[in-house]
Amino acid sequence: MPDTASHSNHAKAGAVRLRRWLAALLALLMPLGAVAADVPPGGHGVTNAFGDTSVPDTPQRVVTLYQGATDSAVALGLTPVGVVDSWLEPPMYRYLREALDGVEHVGLETQPNLEKIAWLDPDLIVATRFRHQRVRPLLEAMAPTVASESVFDFKASLRLLAKATGREARARALLQDWDARVADFRRRIRRALGDAWPQRAAVVRFKSDHVRIYSTGFAGSILGELGFEQPSSVQDQGWGMKLTSEENIPVINADVIFVLLEPDDPAIARNYRHWRAHPLWQRLDAVRHDRVFEVDAVNWIMGGGILAANAMLDDLYAHYGLTPPASSCAAFDQEAVAC
Repeated sequence: MPDTASHSNHAKAGAVRLRRWLAALLALLMPLGAVAADVPPGGHGVTNAFGDTSVPDTPQRVVTLYQGATDSAVALGLTPVGVVDSWLEPPMYRYLREALDGVEHVGLETQPNLEKIAWLDPDLIVATRFRHQRVRPLLEAMAPTVASESVFDFKASLRLLAKATGREARARALLQDWDARVADFRRRIRRALGDAWPQRAAVVRFKSDHVRIYSTGFAGSILGELGFEQPSSVQDQGWGMKLTSEENIPVINADVIFVLLEPDDPAIARNYRHWRAHPLWQRLDAVRHDRVFEVDAVNWIMGGGILAANAMLDDLYAHYGLTPPASSCAAFDQEAVAC
């Protein structure tokens, strides 16, 4: 005989998913903010970029809608039921693939598949105001939704997800480990470089037809925390600058240049070779002192979470010939993620 209780539970779950999806569709026809998600029984409040949100005490079905939230979930030992596709190395960054094996994908960070999210029946959605303000009522109609202000503040993303899922102690351990590593790197590099510290650092990304130099964002914020300075050319330039002509090469001048490449793109590789061959490139301070380092774009700007931040810091230890502290992974659960 069939298990009638199991069948009944499955039918109820299907009804819940259908009701949430219908509510999301209804939201399309209503003014922004007119639809609100059902308040879960019990639960706790989380202050976030969407306001004050009531979430379940222990969410079991979490969907993450930006890269930093996905990275943070893995760092906290949480396996989401749904994640967005990665920008590079699709469908998911290599450093997260093992932890997220079998997890459903719900489209792009900039255009999540709302129907698929609804059918995953989440009890918590983690979004970002920067990307998802326009679809906020649709998300909130499906499940309690918390949002970060930006996509690159990895500490804020970690704290938000930890607060929403009851993993604050683990987040504190991760951030304490990070602070210890930052203090260690600052001490070691100051000792290694002496009067040559601090250095001006340029973060440069080559594309097929132009070059970008970043002043803020994920990499910029971490370099600033570590004590690096910005080149004078990009100060007060918002996110940075887009350079379309080799005549702009002097803008890149810095003590050290970190070059972000996408090695699988031949057009980008050709453009990089073209710029490096220009006489103005040879005059850059970093080039003359052999301080141009090619780094992983996933670690430096795409990952967006604390695991990527630690990988970026590992790169810096290696490029400057410094030995990281032996306890650098002490706060991580080795069964959840390999440091």
